Amino acid sequence: MVLRCFPTPGWLPRAVKPLPLLLCLGIGTAAGADGVNTGYFGNVAIKGYDPVAYFTEGRPTKGAPEFSYDWLGATWQFSNAWNRGAFAAEPIRYAPQYGGFCALGTANEEASANIDPEAWRIVDGKLYLFGGREGLEEDFDAHVGDVVAKADVKWPEIRQKEFQARQARGN
Repeated sequence: MVLRCFPTPGWLPRAVKPLPLLLCLGIGTAAGADGVNTGYFGNVAIKGYDPVAYFTEGRPTKGAPEFSYDWLGATWQFSNAWNRGAFAAEPIRYAPQYGGFCALGTANEEASANIDPEAWRIVDGKLYLFGGREGLEEDFDAHVGDVVAKADVKWPEIRQKEFQARQARGN
């Protein structure tokens, strides 16, 4: 069963449909302007890993298609119905920062769709994903405050560039 988020009446003009969602998200949230990082193939966020499990189990856990939920144009998978329900109730709480792009890349003005769901950190109740585990201790852990502050500033511009690139590709 796939749950859908933010239903809108079919009679609303296309440009108006995302407006309530965008107003709720604001700046610096986990979501991109037109969705989230789903990599180069498919439309599944975090390569099918359960975003809630990072918080509840303290480790990356593969989700399953039978426990999926559509949010911000991507399909999110969960390891169980409880996690799916928790995400559906509070997606901003569990979704990765910077639309699921690499936090270090975002801080350095580079958005790569390649993330490693096994490379992650939770800082101040927020999930950050990375392109790989190598160098996380030196590059992120040792400078968390600086990296997050820099990425928070850079993210709106990167998000806009990604949105424009997706529009150009027809995604």
